[in-house]
Amino acid sequence: MGISALVVDGDGTSRKHMCRALEQGCRVAEGIVEAGTVEEARQALGAQEEILRSGTQDNRRAVIVMLIDPDLPDGDGRGLLTGCATSTLMGIVASHRRDDASVADALVLGAAGYLLKDDPAEVWADALAGLALGRPALSPAVARRLMLTFAHRKRQGAAGSPRTPTASAVAEGEIRRLSPRESEVLTYLSKGLTIREIATLLGIRWFTVNDHIKSIYRKLDVSSRAEAAVLATRLGLV
Repeated sequence: MGISALVVDGDGTSRKHMCRALEQGCRVAEGIVEAGTVEEARQALGAQEEILRSGTQDNRRAVIVMLIDPDLPDGDGRGLLTGCATSTLMGIVASHRRDDASVADALVLGAAGYLLKDDPAEVWADALAGLALGRPALSPAVARRLMLTFAHRKRQGAAGSPRTPTASAVAEGEIRRLSPRESEVLTYLSKGLTIREIATLLGIRWFTVNDHIKSIYRKLDVSSRAEAAVLATRLGLV
């Protein structure tokens, strides 16, 4: 079964990164097509579908893997996911966004995975390689976040006496201990911004942001950006 790939991103550097990950993680038999806009992607998909319809039975079973950035110059790339109910089209969102709503929206629309653009190249390659085994291509941070969200909902459903402090109540008390600057950093962190992006927005050095993040982790008793972001989202900071 041949695999074709469509990389959709408005930034040329990001497209090259995605193409390299596809080459490392997937056996792309039919080549990789690049698109910088929603319209270009739709044209490429139309041309590819035409080729598949006119080919042999084996070619008609070929899989088209789409790596899609939601933020494109002419619209939301996630609109391309609507055709992913077919067995020949597999869409994976690649984004800087890591909040629960963005991930959930992509999966509901039919995405077969969700990768973070700031993940290392080897994480991308490993996630894409798992597609052939039927694994969803999920960033480890996204997978962990989904697990934490599910666990939290299960705890809420099994909550006992209202007098028993919930995880949210405990977390809310901890967040009140954050300084105003730490609260700002946590908010930006939860929105998926990188350390250097946060530093630029706040007008401080990147290593100062890193120190704030360490303090946030310590005060909230978490060990990752995903866990801190889940608490911030749950408590309405994002």
